[in-house]
Parts: sequence; structure tokens; C-alpha cells
Amino acid sequence: MKDDCRIGLVQMESIVGETGLNFNNIIHLAENAQKQEVSLLCFPECALNGYSPNHASEIANSLESTWIKHLRECSMDLGLTLLVGMVEQKSKEHKPYISHVILTPGEEPKVYRKVHLGRSELEFFSPGDNFPVFTAHGTSFAVGICWDWHFPETAAIYSLKGAEVLFAPHASPLVAGDRKEIWMRYLGARAYDNSVYIGACNLVGNNGKSKNFSGGAIIVGPKGDLFEKAQIGEDGILAATLSAERINHIRRPERTSMRDSFFLADRRKELYRELIELDIIDR
Repeated sequence: MKDDCRIGLVQMESIVGETGLNFNNIIHLAENAQKQEVSLLCFPECALNGYSPNHASEIANSLESTWIKHLRECSMDLGLTLLVGMVEQKSKEHKPYISHVILTPGEEPKVYRKVHLGRSELEFFSPGDNFPVFTAHGTSFAVGICWDWHFPETAAIYSLKGAEVLFAPHASPLVAGDRKEIWMRYLGARAYDNSVYIGACNLVGNNGKSKNFSGGAIIVGPKGDLFEKAQIGEDGILAATLSAERINHIRRPERTSMRDSFFLADRRKELYRELIELDIIDR
């Protein structure tokens, strides 16, 4: 990481199919983030279109849509990188993707498509098939969406590719429980094992289709520590400055202490073949 990086995690309500309303909310929150000197601003899963698998095909947009064009203009005007969740229709031959579009001033849109779909999503969405790492404002970062973070390999791949900050946008319903408490059970481990910062955020409120979301925004440090958490009632931003010195120290080639070890540097990948060959035992 070249310099300290200021990130923002958005908690917001998103109404299914009300793209114009959601777009205006995204712009408003982005303007607030600029006032807080945020460089990388991450919105929740499907923030632009709303989250409802049953309605995915009818609410999806392409990366060439007017909405994305206007978000690019917003990114340019405000001088910050927007990470916006959307339902993406890439082609008529395939089901839409749960995507996160990355909009950096002066650059073409980039995208991450959710690789690990939840079982309730498989009927309605296509899965992504790669783990891209992005760079902006002197920071390398990546995105995994909700269910992706239950698979430890996701964070390991990103860290090995050089990602320093991992964003974890969610659309987790209220019935699943308190997000901040649940996140710390596994996102702390993902951050600790892979020496990365992780920022998570979630939809909040009602989606207009009888589903309610629990909200939540946290940032976990590269030793699995709770770096920052939000106390947001409704729509809002958790902003924090991430220390470059801290993560660069941990990731230095020479080990200075066990406490500051970059564990991935000592892995024995020649012994891990079984990881991709074994299946779960059917009991």
C-alpha cells in the first residue's frame, strides 16, 4: 500500500426495481463520502437494483446502461472510486450476474461477478468465474460478495494476488441474525490468516418485496481485530483510514516477529493438492 487509504462502507436501503430512487441515494451517499475524504466507497450487494432473486431478470442492467454512465460521471466529478452492487445482464443467452462494478475516475468500468451463489440464487443467476484484483488511489483491493466469504480460498487467492483491502458487500436478511456479531466469527479469520483489511457492509430496511435486511458495517484489521464498526440507524457511511505502515510491515519479506508474520509466505502449496481433489464425506 503506497499511502494510508481512507475507505467508506455504506449501509443503505435499496428498493427492488426502483433503480432511479436507489441511484439518487447512491449519489447522495457518494457526495457525503467525498466530504469525509473517502477514496474507496463500497455499497452493498445489489444496491443499484435491489436484491430479489425472483425479480432478477426483469430488473437487471448492463454495464453499458445509462445508470453506469452516470455513476462514472459521479466518480469523475467527486474524485473517488465507487464500488456499486448491481444485477448485471451481460447477454440475453445467460442468466444475470450478481455483480459489483468498480468505477475509478478516468478508467473504464471494471467488474467482479459473484463466484459462490447461495442455493436460493442458483436458479436465477449465473456464477462468476474469476477473482480480479483492482488498483486505485495507491491501494490494491478486491471484492467478494456475501456468500463468497464462507469459502476461505477466496481471501487467500486475493491476498496472494496482492490485494491489501478486501470488500465484503452483503444482502443479508434480518432473519439471519445480527450481522456484526456473525461477521466477526469468520471475517476476522479471513483477515488474520491472509494479512488483509476487510470492510463489510449490508443492505438495511425493506426491499419493497417483503424482505427486510439487518444492516451493518464493520472494518477488520490485518490481525483479525475489529478496526471499526458503525453505529448507523438507517442509510449511512462507516469511514476509516487504513494504515499503510501496518500492513506493509506485516507483509515485509523478512520476518521480524511471530506476531507480525505473513502466514501465506510460509505455506507449502506442494502438499495442498488434496484441497481441490477431495469432496465432503457423505454421511
